[in-house]
Amino acid sequence: MNHGLNEVIMIRNYIKSAYRSLKKNTGFTAINIMGLALGLAACLLIVFYVIDELSYDRYNEKAGRIYRVNEDLKLGENKLQYAVCMAPLAQTLKNDFPEVENAVRLKKAGSIHIKKGTEKIREDYIGFADPSVFDVFTLPVLFGDVKTALVEPNSIVLTESMAKKYFGKTDVVGESLLFDDRETMKVTGVIKDIPQQSHFRFDFLVSMSSLADSRSPEWLRSEYNTYVLFRKGADPKKLEAAFPQLLRKYSGGQMQSELKKSYDEFEKGGSYFRLNLIPLTDIHLHSKMIGELSAAGTVEYIYILSGIALFILIIACINFMNLSTARSSNRAREVGVRKVLGSARKNLIAQFLTESILVTFAATLIAMAIVVLVLPGFNVLAGKELSISLQSLKWIVPMLLMVALVVGALAGSYPAFFLSAFQPVSVLKGSLSAGFKSSRLRSFLVVFQFSISIFLIIGTLVVYQQLNYIQTKNLGYNRNQVLVINNSFEIGNGDKVKLLKQQIAALPGIENATMSGYLPTSQWRNMGIYYKDAVPDQSRAIFPQVWRVDADYIKTLGMQLVQGRNFSKDMPTDTASLIINEAAAKFLGFKNPVNQTLYHSKDYQTHGEVSPYKIIGVVKDFHFNSMRETIAPMMMVLGEDWGRVSARVSTANINNTLDQVKKVWSGISPDIKIDYSFMDAEFDAIYRSEQQIGQIFIVFTSLAIIIACLGLFGLAAYAAEQRTKEIGIRKVLGASVSTIVNLLSKDFLKLVLLAILISSPIAWYSMHRWLQNYAYRINIGWWVFAAAGIAGIVVALLTISFQSIKAALANPVKSLRSE
Repeated sequence: MNHGLNEVIMIRNYIKSAYRSLKKNTGFTAINIMGLALGLAACLLIVFYVIDELSYDRYNEKAGRIYRVNEDLKLGENKLQYAVCMAPLAQTLKNDFPEVENAVRLKKAGSIHIKKGTEKIREDYIGFADPSVFDVFTLPVLFGDVKTALVEPNSIVLTESMAKKYFGKTDVVGESLLFDDRETMKVTGVIKDIPQQSHFRFDFLVSMSSLADSRSPEWLRSEYNTYVLFRKGADPKKLEAAFPQLLRKYSGGQMQSELKKSYDEFEKGGSYFRLNLIPLTDIHLHSKMIGELSAAGTVEYIYILSGIALFILIIACINFMNLSTARSSNRAREVGVRKVLGSARKNLIAQFLTESILVTFAATLIAMAIVVLVLPGFNVLAGKELSISLQSLKWIVPMLLMVALVVGALAGSYPAFFLSAFQPVSVLKGSLSAGFKSSRLRSFLVVFQFSISIFLIIGTLVVYQQLNYIQTKNLGYNRNQVLVINNSFEIGNGDKVKLLKQQIAALPGIENATMSGYLPTSQWRNMGIYYKDAVPDQSRAIFPQVWRVDADYIKTLGMQLVQGRNFSKDMPTDTASLIINEAAAKFLGFKNPVNQTLYHSKDYQTHGEVSPYKIIGVVKDFHFNSMRETIAPMMMVLGEDWGRVSARVSTANINNTLDQVKKVWSGISPDIKIDYSFMDAEFDAIYRSEQQIGQIFIVFTSLAIIIACLGLFGLAAYAAEQRTKEIGIRKVLGASVSTIVNLLSKDFLKLVLLAILISSPIAWYSMHRWLQNYAYRINIGWWVFAAAGIAGIVVALLTISFQSIKAALANPVKSLRSE
């Protein structure tokens, strides 16, 4: 009992002594706590982001057994990867393979207007689903019977928020919704809102039986996102191995009928048609295929941000250890006195470790407060909806406690074990010297810390350059001052859309107008297949983007014809003509593409009858995909497409022109609200993830440099303090202020220069690898490393100079009179 009481008293004394020691050195304590708090807060914010990205689709209770079936297609030299498959595949897998417990198909429905009273509301998150969707995915049903909810045609399941939006309550089974003024949908169920961390987010699930095409027996047409749920213990690789035989069995006959070739002959010709699986939890970060249900994340950014978080934490910990070891030399005399008075070594070790851990716990509490304060701003910066919930606290608190204990123990271990080993006689005689120069460990840590800082500065400069390159590169079209009416298709009548375009084009503030849903910045895409010969041969096929445009399209978007002519309204034969881009011309290998004939198959997979098309022009290559991808072959055909109406607006009085456009819209479609945007804003949206990551990179790199400077500031203060008498003697002997500043600065600058030499090649290699993700990218210039090096030196000098000048200006009498 007495032993236990003694232990409690000892621990209490350790804490009291630690508190007094930390209070005595408030400057050191404040620098240590704030540096570590900033590092922990930054690390925690990044951890929130990374965990959110990694948690996609993991809310599904059976997530580990759910896989999506993808399709790979190669025709001649054209390779494509699809996230969609053929209509009969899901049921076939369920019937033919015992390891498949269930299968489900999803299909995006596009935008639909739903009537609420007299108002028509546009909804974008609508999808078709098989009844088995509730057996495969975890979609908690609040009202309705999951077994029958999506069985009958024109039945629909709403999310909880949509039920409240349209009916003001959640129990709405039996109610009806009117789609596009023509289809009545019966509400058969209400589910909880699908979590944000899902690769598909539908507010409305319509029964798949509402689509006649969903019952198609066609095996060479792919439109459905197909998922399989494996039985427990089943091996997905076994099913993948069976896919080739499955395709031979079910698609072979159709291929023979359409292509006049067997499946084996098709593959011998250099083409292939394959299926593969991807785990559900990998889709968000590892899949960027044609037909994805939503925009995917990028796993490279997870690696980058995780690296930044680790670097910041390392820098903060190095600061802590550096300042602890620097300060420890001033406590050597204290250790000697304690030993003379009978303190055991284990008590001294416990004392130092207690001080260190107290500081880390204080830093941890401040870090949590910082995270709470800045999280809303971080959400805006990162485009997230992160929050601290009771669920997240279950891992945050233990993680922070563990970090505090580990960092505290590591940082306190050096002074604890090193100082406690001093011989009291040596210490009290003053023969022990532990100045700045004597610490190789501290020098190593400073070099390591600034190597990370220089690395991050170089990385930030390269990221900024690449983002600026994307913003300023000649795109092959002029995105500025182009007004895009996104929902002209909702008018529902081609003649009305043409009238809309004509009336807008006639406005005084409009230079040109065009009617087409296919724009470089839109998500609308269409692929077709063209052959060089009238007899289809996949080895002589091209698989381009095929866009329907009108005769005003090229002029309105500011594109450049490099050969031939534009479409003409006055030439009826132009409906069987093509304008191709330079990439298509290069792929086809024609010396002069103009007046050459290509043969078009109406269905790129069934390869039906072909129609001749004459090439009348070649347009300069323009970017219609991300700059991560090379410009692919594309072709324009003359035709009507109601998807969007775009207009080039003169720079004078844009607001007045907008009002006029809205008035024209209201006169033609008074019941539907106009939805418009500007093309430059749409372009920025394409690269929003890059911009967000770039901004995050800049913010956290700046924070890492600030933390490193805090540590350097503290070290400079202690270095100056330890050399106070030397400085006093030098001043008495005539040394100038600049000489003293140079004396105190040169040791640190040597370390910073060494850090630049170490970090530069590593940074070049890392950023060179990152830039390979872009087909169109900058070259890393020498000036980047020079700028980063100069920045590192300037920051270090500014940090050190305050303490150096302060020491150099001090009165030498004060430092020497104690001798």
